[in-house]
Amino acid sequence: MKLASAVRSLMLALALALCFAPSSSAQINLSITIGPPPLPVYEQPVCPGDGYLWTPGYWAWGDGDYYWVPGTWMLAPEPGFLWTPSYWSWRDGVYIFHEGYWGPRVGFYGGINYGFGYGGRGYEGGRWDNGHFFYNRSVNNVNQTIVKNVYNTTVVNNTTINRVSYNGGNGGVEARATAEETAAEHDRHIPPPAVQTQHAAAARTNPQLRASANQGRPPVAATQRPNEFSGRAVVAAKEAGATHPAAVRPGSIGAAAPAPIHAGNIPPAMHNAAPNTGDPALDKKLQEQQQMMHARQDQERQKLQGSKQRITSA
Repeated sequence: MKLASAVRSLMLALALALCFAPSSSAQINLSITIGPPPLPVYEQPVCPGDGYLWTPGYWAWGDGDYYWVPGTWMLAPEPGFLWTPSYWSWRDGVYIFHEGYWGPRVGFYGGINYGFGYGGRGYEGGRWDNGHFFYNRSVNNVNQTIVKNVYNTTVVNNTTINRVSYNGGNGGVEARATAEETAAEHDRHIPPPAVQTQHAAAARTNPQLRASANQGRPPVAATQRPNEFSGRAVVAAKEAGATHPAAVRPGSIGAAAPAPIHAGNIPPAMHNAAPNTGDPALDKKLQEQQQMMHARQDQERQKLQGSKQRITSA
């Protein structure tokens, strides 16, 4: 009875997340018993050239453990677009993963201080100007013989640097989205391109990037380009945020966590009612955005179910 009740609670939490998450947060993963480790301390590799934007490293979950996805310089998918980092949040007893996205402005990323211009609110590492990206040298590692578009503005960070990597819950960052960050969720977004998802997938298969193996100090903390996990441009973590034990799996001794939800059992996302602001034009625009969000959520659910069917038939 307790297990069944716990599973129902997890399913409800996932359904709520699918229902209320913005279009930028289509991918949702649940941890099992513990939150993500603190962020490691590392230096930023030199920017490889014009048009590359810094995407900070983060902890992801897979195969019963957290693993580090190294920070890397990534070409923007189109001029004028900025990166909103991925982040974890705690809600209703589970940790929820919000996937990052590209958009015309930076949205909410949990108030997490990733450094290098991502101090918890917005991005102060650079700006677009007439189709060219200009880099703030005060927070970026830029070689001016390679990159000419630079400026120098001191960034005053009033956020306490505690390396916490998740929002909400016990010990998490206590930040809520501002009105501007909430509005950014409704902009046109581009999900991580193939080279970016391949970078994360390669990190998942690297046993040295497992938190239980590196104790929160990954040997590849950052790379100059995506998918380059070896060579002179790879940067190791200088120190760990904290020692991190192996994650407890369901069925282990002392584990009280419920079994994870199978993809085939994920309930359909509940669609919100049509907006009614009193402004027909605004209502139409909001409804179109809702329909796009619902379609993307349905696609993610179908992908998860398709993955389960392929694994079952293998």
